[in-house]
Amino acid sequence: MRSIYLIFFLALSLYSQELKIKADSFSADEKSGVSVFTGNVNILRSNDELNATEVTVHIDSNHKPLKFIAVGNVSFYIETKSGSIYNGVAQKVLYLPEKKEYYFYNNVHLKQLDENKEIIGDEVVLKATEGKAHAKGKKDGPVVMIFNMQNQEEEKGE
Repeated sequence: MRSIYLIFFLALSLYSQELKIKADSFSADEKSGVSVFTGNVNILRSNDELNATEVTVHIDSNHKPLKFIAVGNVSFYIETKSGSIYNGVAQKVLYLPEKKEYYFYNNVHLKQLDENKEIIGDEVVLKATEGKAHAKGKKDGPVVMIFNMQNQEEEKGE
């Protein structure tokens, strides 16, 4: 299987971070600023990782990414600047790098590893810079939020 490697350099805050995208195929339209990666797509940036069947990247005239749209069996691992760590799955993910906002759609299972929380729903929004999240359930079911809480007696004994 042939992989195509593409390296983007992003200006984030005061420093640049390397964004590495691997995929089976790649197409780009420089005029429209749209690049499409298909087949076994893997994106790495710092400690973050995203895997999907297809990822579309929209860039501005300065080649700065405006949004990423990942579809098809999306899995992800995200570390925020505030130290929160998330991983999970969804069928579609929209990421807006300028706002540091993630939109997860369809069969979302999001885990916040550093606080032992889970959200299961059909739509979850994570605003990384604000430390906020909200979720919606399916038409035929609620959002499920799971907290792993220690017994107060266990905490006193530690």
